[in-house]
Amino acid sequence: MAEKFPIPTYIIIILIISRLISTIGNSKPWNILVTHKLLTLDIGARLHLDPAAIKSASSDYGNIFKENPVAVLYPSSTEDIVALVKAAHNSSVPFKIAAKGRGHSVRGQAMADGGVVVEMMALKNYRNGNGITVGSGFYADVAGEQLWIDVLNATLEHGLAPASWTDYLYLTVGGTLSNAGISGQTFRYGPQISNVYELDVVTGKGELMTCSALKNSELFYAALGGLGQFGIITRARIALEPAPKRVKWVRMLYSDFSSFSRDQEYLISMNGRRQKQALDYLEGTLIMDQGSLDNWRSSFFPPSDHPKIISHVKTHAIIYCLEVAKYYDDHTQNTLHKELQTLFKGLSYLPGFMFEKDVSYVEFLNRVRSGELKLESQGLWEVPHPWLNLFLPKSRISDFNKGVFRDIVLKRNITTGPVLVYPMNRNKWDDRMSAVIPDEDVFYTVGFLHSSGFDEWEAFDDQNKEILKFCETTGIKVKQYLPYHRNKEEWIKHFGSKWNTFAQRKAQFDPKMILSPGQRIFNNI
Repeated sequence: MAEKFPIPTYIIIILIISRLISTIGNSKPWNILVTHKLLTLDIGARLHLDPAAIKSASSDYGNIFKENPVAVLYPSSTEDIVALVKAAHNSSVPFKIAAKGRGHSVRGQAMADGGVVVEMMALKNYRNGNGITVGSGFYADVAGEQLWIDVLNATLEHGLAPASWTDYLYLTVGGTLSNAGISGQTFRYGPQISNVYELDVVTGKGELMTCSALKNSELFYAALGGLGQFGIITRARIALEPAPKRVKWVRMLYSDFSSFSRDQEYLISMNGRRQKQALDYLEGTLIMDQGSLDNWRSSFFPPSDHPKIISHVKTHAIIYCLEVAKYYDDHTQNTLHKELQTLFKGLSYLPGFMFEKDVSYVEFLNRVRSGELKLESQGLWEVPHPWLNLFLPKSRISDFNKGVFRDIVLKRNITTGPVLVYPMNRNKWDDRMSAVIPDEDVFYTVGFLHSSGFDEWEAFDDQNKEILKFCETTGIKVKQYLPYHRNKEEWIKHFGSKWNTFAQRKAQFDPKMILSPGQRIFNNI
């Protein structure tokens, strides 16, 4: 086997600068480009240029975009990340840097074409199991590269857990906090970014800063939901609560969208964190003839009930599924049934179409994992995922149902993956953070979680474009979640009243526009 030797850092930097020169021309003297600090960095052994590293960093979960970095950093510490960003910032021609966790973006957002990708997961190899520390004050200090499944397992050892999750737990903490982190718990507990006390962030200047609502607050609010534009999150102090033991998991089916949305909105109106009768989780999905009753997100309906469900789907074309969960433990199990009876009284689901499961807390939170493993075994996980995720105001959800679900989607007849639709409460979000949501007190998230063959994704992309065009034409003011925009005008429209603040924060924390080039926010301006 060939022996691998560390590559001197100055060679890496020269290669990076050479790539930059090829794109910007030879307008600057070479001796200006290669500064003393670049030549004396000590991270050369962890900068990789081999084809395997480049290939891994050039794609993401979407499998639509391919962009090659010049090098990939496998950091052994936060200091390695600081050194890399500082080198870029101090260079006369700064190179771009993108932090990559699980690479679960779908439009190249975690890539750095011609720059350097930081493989955050490499840090796990150097933590010796110390990436998560549960404090004595109902919080956990979690390194940015840690997965949420690891956070769950570590905190449960102390009888605690975070209150807000994503549907899929094999994502990094830094990654979801750079977007928002949403799931069925969001209506009550807020997104994950609303459940953070403190961050450590490596800014675009190469400065490692601790920030919170009381300390360096501008960076704190910028980084949460900031799409990686202001810094790389290397630690988060996450709020914890006593963990339940079990979950009553219920699905109810509807043929009428108005009844479905009205019941959803009623149930999320009870949303106090200490409100005993409130649900802990609420989502909704579409069931359509060309789809599957049990998709990769979870297997739920008893096989014996499949025929009658399918019969209703064929009759109505779309069946709306309301999915809720209530947590409990030894102290609350005796009152659980009565509480759910009270909550469900008066709901307008189809008679005889309520389905229940009783599962452990871990099984419920990790419900997507079994579907992932099944698809992986069939070679169907690493395929194109032309997803579209939207937030839209409650006042237009009925119009969206008529124009999109019952028109565009049914006419095209290609949607087989999960389609999510469920409401959230605006007062659970902090408007000081970078994340963008509709102005109304209640808004919906709609997610088209498509999977396709490598020669089929464009059909789904065309459908996504038609949906966005419909919203624009009819005046439905949608906001993309996990956004993808192509130019400055689209980004300004996306951020709306937040744009000036967003741009000012960029100038403050990443003035040379080094970080997260794959978002295409500032590097295309």
